[in-house]
Amino acid sequence: MAVWRKLWPRNVLSVTLLCCVLLHTMNVHARPANMSASKDKAPPAKDENEILPPDHLNGVKMEMDGHLNKDFHQEVFLGKEMEEFDEDSEPRRNRKKLIDIFTKVDFNKDRSVSAKEMQRWIMEKTEEHFQEAMVENKNSFRAVDPDGDGHVTWDEYRVKFLASKGFNEKEIAEKIKNNEDLKLDEETQEVLESLKDRWFQADNPPSDQLLNEEEFLSFLHPEHSRGMLKYMVKEIVRDLDQDGDKKLTLSEFISLPVGTVENQQAQDIDDDWVRERKKEFEEVIDADRDGIVTMEELEEYMDPMNEHNALNEAKQMIAVADENQNRNLELDEILKYSEYFTGSKLMDYARNVHEEF
Repeated sequence: MAVWRKLWPRNVLSVTLLCCVLLHTMNVHARPANMSASKDKAPPAKDENEILPPDHLNGVKMEMDGHLNKDFHQEVFLGKEMEEFDEDSEPRRNRKKLIDIFTKVDFNKDRSVSAKEMQRWIMEKTEEHFQEAMVENKNSFRAVDPDGDGHVTWDEYRVKFLASKGFNEKEIAEKIKNNEDLKLDEETQEVLESLKDRWFQADNPPSDQLLNEEEFLSFLHPEHSRGMLKYMVKEIVRDLDQDGDKKLTLSEFISLPVGTVENQQAQDIDDDWVRERKKEFEEVIDADRDGIVTMEELEEYMDPMNEHNALNEAKQMIAVADENQNRNLELDEILKYSEYFTGSKLMDYARNVHEEF
């Protein structure tokens, strides 16, 4: 398992973290595979969040640790407005916002959303996530480039990383300068080695062992670089691949560690995990339907700017709510299935929607 993943807890909305909590409290031993070892750690400090590659990437179908992104549909439908839809928000307010979004997605103003219109919208929202990451990266880069020369060495980053973990920055910098033993614990040393490998992968040729702002963006957000996306895919396959053939079978993709399930609720969660991953493997990731997922297939699946994927996603999103089976999405349908699109359930969706529209 790639060592850096010990640092980032899973999204609290994910099924797998819920499973982990249930298992911890109910003394149940089985859990979804590839769970981060950091579940008992405190959340990272603000500075650490700024300079560490995040586990979760908005608008990307799979997490860095190989889990499916449970919020993907909402991320590519809401874009930067995702946080505005809160479960505790006033339903009428969320309803009006959703109606406003519908009018924007409905590009030709025929009061229905086609797959092409939804595809166009998904690409726009994905671009919003990209722009947001670029803005955040400017601040992150300044945090590791205090002299403002536009380039960061591995040693400079290493100092900032260890300082974020509680080490004395001046002492660490002096020890690195003098090639002294840093006396790090085994876990921190392993994380550094993994980050170092990732660092040099982000260094575009010709390699100069320095990262500029654009390369640092690829270091934090591999979805911004084709080369780093390949690296991310390679790491995920390495974690899940049990026979070393650098490909994934269905059994490898859905595998759970050996253990006994002592509670039916936990068993149901495990069943959901297997069912969701099996469906995604067979219907989406395995493009040629040969029962094997190659690195190339996984890379295409994870590429957030793949227009073909966006069209397939648009069709899938429409199918979820398309009650009249016309392959388009009407306003009443999107309001009825608001929880799928926004994460917020509207209790009064059936009220004369066309009057408000």
